[in-house]
Amino acid sequence: MPSKPAPIKKAAKKEPAKKEEAKAPEPAPEPAPEPAPVEAPPAEAAPAPTEGEAPAAEGEAAPPAEAAEAPVPEEPKPPTPPPPKEPTSAPVDLFVEDKNDTSVTIIWSQPENIGASGLDGYTIEVCKDGTEDWKAVNEELQKSSRFVIKNQTTGDRLKIRVVAVNEGGRSPPVSLPEPVLVKEVADRPKVRLPRFLRQRYVANVGDKINLTIPFTGKPKPVVTWTKNGQPLDTKRVNIRSTERDSILFIRASEREDSGVYEMCVKVDDFEDKAQITLQIVELPGPPATVKIVDTWGFNVALEWTAPKDNGNTEITGYTVQKADKKTGDWFTVLEHYNRLNATISDLIMGNTYKFRVFSENKCGMSESAAVTKEEAKILKTGIDYKPPDYKERDFSEAPKFTTSLADRATTVGYSTKLLCSVRGSPKPKIVWMKNQMIIGDDPKFRQICVQGICSLEIRKPGNFDGGVYSCRAKNDHGEATVSCKLEVKQPVIADADKK
Repeated sequence: MPSKPAPIKKAAKKEPAKKEEAKAPEPAPEPAPEPAPVEAPPAEAAPAPTEGEAPAAEGEAAPPAEAAEAPVPEEPKPPTPPPPKEPTSAPVDLFVEDKNDTSVTIIWSQPENIGASGLDGYTIEVCKDGTEDWKAVNEELQKSSRFVIKNQTTGDRLKIRVVAVNEGGRSPPVSLPEPVLVKEVADRPKVRLPRFLRQRYVANVGDKINLTIPFTGKPKPVVTWTKNGQPLDTKRVNIRSTERDSILFIRASEREDSGVYEMCVKVDDFEDKAQITLQIVELPGPPATVKIVDTWGFNVALEWTAPKDNGNTEITGYTVQKADKKTGDWFTVLEHYNRLNATISDLIMGNTYKFRVFSENKCGMSESAAVTKEEAKILKTGIDYKPPDYKERDFSEAPKFTTSLADRATTVGYSTKLLCSVRGSPKPKIVWMKNQMIIGDDPKFRQICVQGICSLEIRKPGNFDGGVYSCRAKNDHGEATVSCKLEVKQPVIADADKK
């Protein structure tokens, strides 16, 4: 048992933790230390060098053990210094979104690397081309990624750059690749004529004309109007133009306002034109003349000429009327007639007629008419009228019931009616009977017969009013009878009423 002496065990109990900590960081020179945690004896034999028994043999392992024992009293760690504040990377994707004669609109994207200091905003700087006098155009940091550089001089060339700002300072700038010319982008002008104005626009005299014609173009196009190739009469026609459309306005149109209106929009050397045909119409005048050409039998032939004033639109037809000299009342015989002559027929023998003709167009019928100066008289002829002989028809017939009486049931005290219908010529006489006995003028019964509908009303029947009721119809050609049964029941009494 010499391999396990007692002094070695006591020495291992003094500082076992420190010895194991000292050996833990040492690189094992041999593969044997890997199973050391499993076998206890080799682990306890390791502290032998601390007793000084073999310091020369293991001289290389001794210094690390002394170094591990040195930092026994732990010192407090100094505070971690804050990370340095650094600016962001440069913004990206800077380009011009829009521009006009006095301003330039730019847009960009935020930096790819913002860092821990965040992003406070952007500074936009400009300088004229050929100089390096950069000036900020925004007093406060710009939060969004879009900015309008205003109040610039038309025709200047500007260099533009954007800088991101945070607590770490200014980022590297991002600049436009080329200077920007402060001038509105020219866009070819185009008139957007509405569909309903591509055809002839028709209005009545006195109507208000208000036509809006949109257009496009940059910068704002110059709009001019002409009528039939001549400048507009500003006393009659008003023109109001905006950046997007032009309005032609006439307060109360007249026939003189008809014509071809031309609108021209121009930007620099580019222009576009559109034409509007305006037609102002009104009711036509009457036909110039109308006369009776011939009269024969019950017919009259008329002729007339077209009106001198067609109302600034084509004539669509004529209306012809006649009047009897005795009454003087006018009646229409032809409407929407398209020819300039007509034959009026079916006139009454012995009457004298006058005729008049109205003109028609899309506005309506003329207010006045052309009247014939002469009259047409339909002469009587020596024709004897013999009316045809008609054989009179015999409509007489015996009475016949078309609707019979129906059996009924009623309750004591509740009035009821019996109904039937009968036909016959001459009108049959109606007699009501109860149990083969004629009722007559009994006030308990009310008898009515109108247009062949016969009714018998029994007012508040009693227990003895039930039976067989009959209706008899009789005239010179025969008679007919119908019957029905009437049952009169006692009213139902509730159990509570019986008690």
